Amino acid sequence: MNDDNDPAWPVELINLNCPNCRCLTSGEREIGLDTALDTLLGTFLSGDRRAAARLISVVENGGPRAEAVLHALYPRLGGAPRVGVTGPPGVGKSTLVDALVRHHRGQGRRVGVVAVDPTSPFTGGAVLGDRVRMSDLATDLGVFIRSMATRGSLGGLARTTKEVVDVLEAFGQEILLIETVGVGQTEMDIASAADTVVVVVSPESGDAIQAMKAGLMEVADLLVVNKADRPGTSQMVRALEADLAMRPAGGWRPPVLVTVASRGEGTDEVAAAVGRHREHLSASGALGERRHARARAEIVAILRDRLWQRVHERLADRLPDWVARVEAGHATPYTAARALLAAFLEDEA
Repeated sequence: MNDDNDPAWPVELINLNCPNCRCLTSGEREIGLDTALDTLLGTFLSGDRRAAARLISVVENGGPRAEAVLHALYPRLGGAPRVGVTGPPGVGKSTLVDALVRHHRGQGRRVGVVAVDPTSPFTGGAVLGDRVRMSDLATDLGVFIRSMATRGSLGGLARTTKEVVDVLEAFGQEILLIETVGVGQTEMDIASAADTVVVVVSPESGDAIQAMKAGLMEVADLLVVNKADRPGTSQMVRALEADLAMRPAGGWRPPVLVTVASRGEGTDEVAAAVGRHREHLSASGALGERRHARARAEIVAILRDRLWQRVHERLADRLPDWVARVEAGHATPYTAARALLAAFLEDEA
């Protein structure tokens, strides 16, 4: 996002001008970038796909090592468009993503895909596995596909989806596609993770559209009616356009596009509309606003995690006593929380 020579960057950031991209200062090691991780990062920066997969696993597992990786890669972020593809189950989101990947590869762009799937109750992994659906793209070295399981996260994304997208951008992928699980009214995390949100529906999505109107439909930058070779397509297009007509005028008006993604029909138009939306964001200043909001949300999330870890470390031995008091009716959860917070602040003073 900033140049690594910008004095605004902390001095402990990795030196990306080094020929082998593996120089670390003492500050880097202080945040947990150990020798093994340093070596892995250097291999990653040289373009090794296996190293990229291993770094993504480190990031998914969280903890100090994940933070060290993301910290080191952060200066490489900021240029690649992030496109979210979301919508109800069964509308062909994966098929559309597949078609968009082929479109961008046809233009010579490196593409990163993060596909979030439901969690298997048996393995904890991604139960649908979009890498299986896109298996014929797996041999294309210009495409990197990562399936992720939600693992209980709400909002249509996995807990570390945005961080995995960061790794793919740092790996040099020039456009980033994020596919969510089938979503409804409240699953709107994609709005904060992507620059452009593509909401996909099908001619049979009438009930789902009603459920989404108070939520996801409000953040759609593009509306795509997929499976447009089925009956009811024109009625669905009219319904969506009627809904858009009731919105306040001004700013970006989401286009309603039709596709038959399984045959690649309409894909070029979707890609072109995404490009126009990005131009609009840049010209209007909205792109900077979205990324400002994303940076703020990331800082707040890190602070929240850090504070909770700190509180838990300090108060873990006192918490059971207060739980017992609440259970016995001698305290409420609110008095317990106030007392524990006071004890924490006193210890920190």
